[in-house]
Amino acid sequence: MKTTWTSTLIWLLAVSLALGLALAAPNEKNVMGQLPSFMARTLGEQPMAIPGGLPAERTLALITFRSTQRAHIDSWVQGLNLHADPAIAWLRMPVLNDPGSSAARNVIETKLLRNYPAADERARLVPVFTDRARFTRAAGLDDTDQVYAVVINRQGDVLARAQGAFDADKAHKLRETLLQHDF
Repeated sequence: MKTTWTSTLIWLLAVSLALGLALAAPNEKNVMGQLPSFMARTLGEQPMAIPGGLPAERTLALITFRSTQRAHIDSWVQGLNLHADPAIAWLRMPVLNDPGSSAARNVIETKLLRNYPAADERARLVPVFTDRARFTRAAGLDDTDQVYAVVINRQGDVLARAQGAFDADKAHKLRETLLQHDF
């Protein structure tokens, strides 16, 4: 009799433990990250709700944290031929520590306007004024020392990402994710 109860109890504990581990196991969303929701505006003065207002169901966000990282992002733009490929929706997204006042944000935006004089560049540039560390954690990024090419959907889920300068193999994987259709 004791053996039956003991076996049943062990079995119930094992099932409970398995269910608990299944619920606690990481899923794709918390492994890859999720872009936080926020309101922004492009340098072309167009308001944009991120992520719901992204230009496509899958958008490539080229994320930087410092002005010195522009060359790496330019390598992604050129390597993926983004200016000539209408099949890929994309944005430049410099993530900047929020200076705390609209006057200070305007100073930063004025500098960006000087660096991006063309209207099409300004329409694709969405400065994000926030806490960099919190943004980095939420989006599943490693640190602010690298640039990131990130595929996100309108729910903010990070579907794919690559870091550093352009790499053809990484670009191929990003392109596959960007052009994949969810049915």
